[in-house]
Amino acid sequence: MKIKKLPFKDTGFFSNTIIDYLGEEATITPFCQQFPSIDSFKAQIELKTNVDISSRKVLVDVLKKQYKNIPTSSVTQENIDALLSERTFTIVTGHQLNLFSGPLYFLYKIISTINLCEELSEKIPDKHFVPVYWMASEDHDFEEINFFNFKGKKVQWNTHQTGGVGRFKTEGLAEVLALFSKHLGASKNAKYLIELFRKAYLEHSDLASATRYLANELFGEYGLVIVDADEVALKQLFVPQILRELKEQVAYKQVIETNKKLEKHYKIQVNPREINLFYLTDNIRERIVLEDGMYKVINTEISWDWEALKKHVKEHPERFSPNVIFRPLYQETILPNLGYIGGGGELAYWFQLKSFFDKVGVPFPLLILRNSVQVISEKQENKLYRMDIDMQTLFKKKNNLIKEKVIENAAVSMNFDAYKQQLNERFKKLKETAKKTDVSFIGAVNAQEKKQLKGIEKLEKRLLRAEKRRQEDLVTRISLLHEEIFPNQGLEERQRNFSEYYLAYGRNFIEYLKGNLYPLEGRFTVLVLAS
Repeated sequence: MKIKKLPFKDTGFFSNTIIDYLGEEATITPFCQQFPSIDSFKAQIELKTNVDISSRKVLVDVLKKQYKNIPTSSVTQENIDALLSERTFTIVTGHQLNLFSGPLYFLYKIISTINLCEELSEKIPDKHFVPVYWMASEDHDFEEINFFNFKGKKVQWNTHQTGGVGRFKTEGLAEVLALFSKHLGASKNAKYLIELFRKAYLEHSDLASATRYLANELFGEYGLVIVDADEVALKQLFVPQILRELKEQVAYKQVIETNKKLEKHYKIQVNPREINLFYLTDNIRERIVLEDGMYKVINTEISWDWEALKKHVKEHPERFSPNVIFRPLYQETILPNLGYIGGGGELAYWFQLKSFFDKVGVPFPLLILRNSVQVISEKQENKLYRMDIDMQTLFKKKNNLIKEKVIENAAVSMNFDAYKQQLNERFKKLKETAKKTDVSFIGAVNAQEKKQLKGIEKLEKRLLRAEKRRQEDLVTRISLLHEEIFPNQGLEERQRNFSEYYLAYGRNFIEYLKGNLYPLEGRFTVLVLAS
């Protein structure tokens, strides 16, 4: 195994928002609490020291109930018990309930969270830090989570269930396992993956329980605590904020104002609703809207006036489900949390929320970009070496990479920049002459300049095409290798499932990640593994 680290900006896969955040630019500063560092975590602890002990007890009681029927490591059990102490804090990552964990970055999120907690425990020894995986069990976007990719094939679960996906029954997943098993073979690692899938999805009745078992099996030994917030006792802690959102629409007002400032520099990730809550039952998750003084659940006949709604919230808080804008507030209300670890898209919408948190008086967490990883085999690394492609060059877009290497290996010089520069200089002088003699002549000069530059560009493209034909073998080798490493010209972490690498490396794959992913480093990781 070899490790190489790159600045995130050198990969070309991260937005200006994230690059500026990593660079601690002034334009992003108003939208975050502080930039992540050991000192900023110490400051954040001071903000979160007022967490009510009764809230901690509710959280611990819920966790013990949720863990009742699954094997729990001693480290995880200690972490759950420790949450009763005012010296214990959490670091959270969240993720959808993707089938068999979904894309690779599920692992990277959780390992980043575990490793950050270990680093904080070392640097701030008088406090205790617990890594938390927040399951997005209330989401209803089933089409986003009902599959995973294995060696280019889509393994998919089809069901007609509706509502929050965590409550979905796991019926029909035996057929999915049978199909998946055909692709795995009969190795020791294949048998482990089959058994892991079977125990998770065939021995648990709903998707939330199955996902909890899966994540606990993979990461329980590191003390990971898994939270399913679709619980009445946790929602009861959130009732004041639910009522305020329904009555005052604070989130909408604050986020709209933040967006006006943020969009001057960055792309807006999500837009708020006037009411950022869904109504959730076993079969539906539909938006709540306010129309003509009545609160209504769209696509249903359910409605209330304010007094009836207020009573219903207090009696059944579990039926009120936060959306993407409001969920972060729920998280920070029920957990003694210091920081959130997420991908670039997630952090982008968190940046929209700080003024909202300030308005409702809840401390805004530190935001930490999760680790990203590109796995490369030694065989692939050797191919790159023979083609004289280093890691930084590899991350260029495929067509740009091919063009660069073709020009580099061309039989004749293909650098037309000097000709373009000479042409620009000559036309610049011609324009100066025209101004002194006949200003109306400038339009014709500009047109001729454009025509000649276009002609040079055509010659350049024609010569490049000719060189690509001459270097067809090189072009093919680069193209195939680039597509192997970057499926669909994107990062593999958003495409491949962990089972591909577990099949090849077993538990060692997770250990490799565990030993090398440190989110405060702020660097992209390339992991070179033996073929």
